[in-house]
Amino acid sequence: MSAIVRTLLGDIDPAALGAVDYHEHLFQVTPLLRGEELDDPARSRREAELFVASGIDAMVDATPLGLGRRVSDAVEISRRTGLRVVHATGAHHGGHYPDDHPVRALDESALAELFTREITEGFTQPAWEQPAAPVAGPAPRAGIVKTGIRFWNIGDFERRVLAAAASAHARTGVAIMVHTEHGSATLEVLALLDSLGVPADRVILAHMDRNLDSGLHRELAAAGAYLGYDGPARHQYHSDEAIIECAARVVDGHGDRLLLGGDVARRSRYAAYGGMPGLAYLAARFVPRLAERVGDAAVDRILRANPASVLAFSPRA
Repeated sequence: MSAIVRTLLGDIDPAALGAVDYHEHLFQVTPLLRGEELDDPARSRREAELFVASGIDAMVDATPLGLGRRVSDAVEISRRTGLRVVHATGAHHGGHYPDDHPVRALDESALAELFTREITEGFTQPAWEQPAAPVAGPAPRAGIVKTGIRFWNIGDFERRVLAAAASAHARTGVAIMVHTEHGSATLEVLALLDSLGVPADRVILAHMDRNLDSGLHRELAAAGAYLGYDGPARHQYHSDEAIIECAARVVDGHGDRLLLGGDVARRSRYAAYGGMPGLAYLAARFVPRLAERVGDAAVDRILRANPASVLAFSPRA
């Protein structure tokens, strides 16, 4: 079967994705970001409209199980705005889930079955998640698995989730996104996933630009991993200029492994919720500066060819 990308509105040709922001959240609620909830469908839709107007055609919604994802609302936003949405299944690192959270009670097998079912059959919307409104048409399905690790720490829960993600990958072919803390433990997580049968070229390492070590980035890219740069406008970590300079060093030889996103993920930073700079910052302000430094062809590859490649998979029986 030909490779496809699985969006909330159905499977599409990878070439039809357009310009992709590899990491955002239309909705998110987590105890780690109290007061920053993204939980208003009308405001999230308005943010998506501004996002599309900035020049972005598609996004990965990286909100996994138990963190306030509202899949039916995301489907409606995609329909109304034209924003193509590849939505995640999976689970974040344990810090996002209290000790009594139901997702913690699931063993590796149960997690793997849940992730796989959300990819192959449709989102399950467990009772402990936001109640789902009916969705007209085919059931929306996940197109990627989201996981996470902590700062130089891959704990028991995180290992269980990674193993379940590896099983879902083996059954479906979808890629795995790994949240990293400041780009730590990246070689270790690649080694763990490799031991579980997941090749590096099916792995996205998120937040790599919070550790601007181009030597490490080139090593990870040479191994085959995709590197997610999602720190533009997060000046508390690094300036946009520093991120651009690191990207320029990695583009030279490994431009086929970079991805761009915003991971804005906070009410106080969404324009439609009354904050700034909004999702549009990436395309409107960061991308032109990056293009000036590395060239339009390199940026086009980062926004279009690279995400199309990693998000594409051939559905398995």
